[in-house]
Amino acid sequence: MMSKAYDSARAQFADWGVDTDGALDALSIIPISVHCWQGDDVRGFEKKSGTSGGGIQATGNHPGAARSPEELRADLEFAFAQIPGKHRLNLHACYLDTDETPDRDAIEYKHFAPWVDWARDQGLGLDFNPTFFAHATADDNLTLSHPDQGIRDFWIAHGRRCREIAARMGTELGTAAVNNIWVPDGSKDTPVDRMAARRRLESSLDAMFADDFPKTALIDAVESKLFGIGVESMTVGSHEFYLGYAIRKGTALCLDMGHFHPTESVADKLSSVALSVEDILLHVSRPVRWDSDHVVLLNDDLLAMAQELVFADLLDRTRIGLDFFDATISRTAAWVIGVRNMQKALLRALLLPQDRLKAMETALDFTGRLVLTEEARDLPFAAIWDEYCNRADVPVGQALLVELQEYQGRVETRG
Repeated sequence: MMSKAYDSARAQFADWGVDTDGALDALSIIPISVHCWQGDDVRGFEKKSGTSGGGIQATGNHPGAARSPEELRADLEFAFAQIPGKHRLNLHACYLDTDETPDRDAIEYKHFAPWVDWARDQGLGLDFNPTFFAHATADDNLTLSHPDQGIRDFWIAHGRRCREIAARMGTELGTAAVNNIWVPDGSKDTPVDRMAARRRLESSLDAMFADDFPKTALIDAVESKLFGIGVESMTVGSHEFYLGYAIRKGTALCLDMGHFHPTESVADKLSSVALSVEDILLHVSRPVRWDSDHVVLLNDDLLAMAQELVFADLLDRTRIGLDFFDATISRTAAWVIGVRNMQKALLRALLLPQDRLKAMETALDFTGRLVLTEEARDLPFAAIWDEYCNRADVPVGQALLVELQEYQGRVETRG
């Protein structure tokens, strides 16, 4: 039954020329790819040696981290039950589910088949990521660009295996898996031969991408980064490197909101790269002074990102995923907060009078544009969001807090 609050809000938006039911329908088909690594602080389920590397580290030791694939899946099922809509799960290669102990260059689809079976049962799509960190041969923060050909070959083999696994996932589930390439390669101090490192990275990527897979099964993506701990002076896979590579090779380009200078607007980059790159992967994160991967808030950065996706008509070409890991709070709550905030931001963008604002801008009526933009902030967005959650039978407000607290109480006794 439609609430009185929604009925009133719908009328107010109609006065602005906005169809709230249409906005809810549009939001309902936008999947968010939820990152598995929030659930256990990027540890994974393999026996490995080596440090995390490249700035990959979770802060805090909140009780209740998942210790097995079964616990992680249980946590994810709870989190998805608090989130309206149907979404996806983004797996890292170190989250294999098997009694076998293959090294990274020997992993196979069978080591992840339980995840596919679970995703099918849950009605979820899967995405994938090679794990180019937390391994003995990555402790120098060099993988695909390593001067040692043997080490490069090891990581090339890992990348090729991951593409095969992701393509099989996409085929099995009937929805293309995004396989995203990020490597921690770089230099703590100032290098003297950046070109050599970047030529090695390019050659390694070419070798990894040698096999062709249908885009109905696999979408390859490459991800840049400004810097990380231990690679402060030079990151081999910079934004410029991967932008050029994606254009030349036809891969998707991943833009991570935490991987640029704090004064850069990642939202502003979307329309620019979209002119040259067919597919975009977006990693939604919240940096605090650097790529510290905080749980995303419904802040100006997120609102700007969502508005650009909607106003530039990029939703069909952009895969939206989350990328944060916070162990100072309940990990399941972090998932729920992050996904719902991304959805709230998209909903707000869908509820703006887009045609009127664009018409004013075209007419150079910047005063009118500013007045409408600011006055629209007072529209009753919350009532529309509450209706969306009510239709999906998920809690809102204080009821959500109760659900999150009760679940955390059940899992925090994990050792």
